[in-house]
Amino acid sequence: MAQHHAHDHHNHGQSSYNRAFIIGIVLNAGFVVTEATFGVLAHSLALLADAGHNLGDVLGLVLAWSASWLVRMRPTQRYTYGLRRSSILAALLNAMILLVAIGGIAIEAIQRFRDPVPVSGGIVIGVALVGIVINGMTALLFMSGRKHDLNLRGAFLHMVSDAVVSLGVVLAGIAILTTGWLWFDPVISLVIVAVIFVGTWNLLRDSTNLALDAVPQGVEPLAIRTYLAETPGVAAIHDLHIWAMSTTETALTAHLVMPCGCPDDAFLARIGRELHDRFDIEHTTIQIETGDSLLCAQKSCCG
Repeated sequence: MAQHHAHDHHNHGQSSYNRAFIIGIVLNAGFVVTEATFGVLAHSLALLADAGHNLGDVLGLVLAWSASWLVRMRPTQRYTYGLRRSSILAALLNAMILLVAIGGIAIEAIQRFRDPVPVSGGIVIGVALVGIVINGMTALLFMSGRKHDLNLRGAFLHMVSDAVVSLGVVLAGIAILTTGWLWFDPVISLVIVAVIFVGTWNLLRDSTNLALDAVPQGVEPLAIRTYLAETPGVAAIHDLHIWAMSTTETALTAHLVMPCGCPDDAFLARIGRELHDRFDIEHTTIQIETGDSLLCAQKSCCG
């Protein structure tokens, strides 16, 4: 019996996003204060709703940024994997915060239908236009990292949805100015809630799956099992486990039954390298078992 552990120290350039996080947090925090202030002055629930959502995004950016630092902390005797999973917990907490926020917005919007409040359409339009610019700029900061990091994807999608929501607020302001219909404000607020809910639900689902050690999205366990089963000398596979160590790193463990005996280190290194290159598995642990020696004749030995 032999064991082999291989890992690739890829963090996908998380440290390069420190600047993006700082810029995004500062811009959005300033806009939250501005939007909330003018929302109160204009009596606009749509602005207050968007401010609440943007506040959730600021907290999400802070959590994601903190997690990007924590995942790089060295392992200890107590935390043998380090704090890599903090990125998963940050994404999960971010989703939960947003769900609570939109629940409060929905309740307030429903109350506005029964008790309409005069809204200053001009202020709503001006502030929302600023929001489109800020959210669009922030989204661009995280666009390149959205494909390989759940936190960065969440930040990108939230900023894009914020820009779209701000556009909706602009349309609400125009509608109120031209028609005087106050019910446009709570209607747009509910549309905002619906848009946020869809994106947040996807983030909650993905982060929950990772927290429960599900196989990460984009990783095909059947393809990996087939690759290992077709490796020369392998008669059987069992205890194959694939899970996320963080929002950017995937780990795998497997027992390979090889009746012809234990392969050399070069074979194990090749398995680890190909799992990384073909399936983006960064941490691989392979245990070799000889099993029943009579099976040796059924398959050729390791080549």
